[in-house]
Amino acid sequence: MKRTLIAGILIVLLAGSGTAFGASLKVGATPVPHAEILKVIVPIFEEQGISLEIVEFTDYVRPNLALHEGELDANFFQHVPYLESFNQDAGTDLIALVGVHVEPLGLFSEEYTSLDQLPQRAAIAIPNDATNGGRALLLLQEAGLIELDPKAGIVPTIFDITANKLQIRFFELEAAQLSRSLADVDGAVINGNYALQAGLNPAQDAIFLEGAESPYVNVVAVRAEDADRESLAKLADALLSDAVRTFISESYGGAVVPVF
Repeated sequence: MKRTLIAGILIVLLAGSGTAFGASLKVGATPVPHAEILKVIVPIFEEQGISLEIVEFTDYVRPNLALHEGELDANFFQHVPYLESFNQDAGTDLIALVGVHVEPLGLFSEEYTSLDQLPQRAAIAIPNDATNGGRALLLLQEAGLIELDPKAGIVPTIFDITANKLQIRFFELEAAQLSRSLADVDGAVINGNYALQAGLNPAQDAIFLEGAESPYVNVVAVRAEDADRESLAKLADALLSDAVRTFISESYGGAVVPVF
C-alpha cells in the first residue's frame, strides 16, 4: 500500500514539473541553419529527460502563426526586426527569448562576380516582406548602388530610393523563392538561411555581403506568457553552449556567425 502511494506521489510530481523526465518541447525552424543547429542540442536535452521535436517550415509566416496558436512551444528562424513587424501586423504577442547567431545578407549573381560588372537597368530581386526588403535596400545602399531617404529608417521601400545610378529594376519576391530566381535576374539579395539551403555560401559566393556587425540577430521566439517556463530557459542555455558555438563556427565557413 505504501509503495503504491509513494509511486502515485512521484507520478504526480513528475507530471507537474515542466522539465522533468518525460517533458517535451516542440520547436519550429527553417531547415538551414536553424533546424541543423537545434539537432546539435537534442543529445543535451535527452540527458535531461526532455524530448525535443523539431518541426521544419520553409516560409517566414507559418512558424509565427503556429507558435501563436499553441502548436509550437518556440520557434527559431527570424531576427528581431522581423518579429516586431510580424507582431504589429498580425496582432500577436511573441517575444525574443535569446539571440543565437547572425546570417549576413548577401547580393548574389549567376552572371556577375563583382558590383562594377552590373549593367545599366540591372534586374535585382529582393524579399517582398517589409523587414527583409528594407534590409536588402539598406545593403544595396551600403554597396553604393542606390541612395535612400534617411527618414525611412530600417524599413525603407523602393519608393524611398532617392538615387539609382544604374536605374536598377527591382522585383519583389517571397524570400524562399529568391535563390530560384537567380537564372532570371542579374542579381538577388538572399537571406543567409535560404542561400545556404540553395547550396550557396554567402561568405564565398556573394558579390556583396552584410557586415558582421549586423543588428539582425536570429532569435528563439516564444509566447510572452511562456517567457519564464523552465524548459524554455533550458532551451536557451543549450543553444548558448560551447557545442553549438563550435558547430556553427566549423560548419558554415563564416556564413553563420555566433553572437555569444
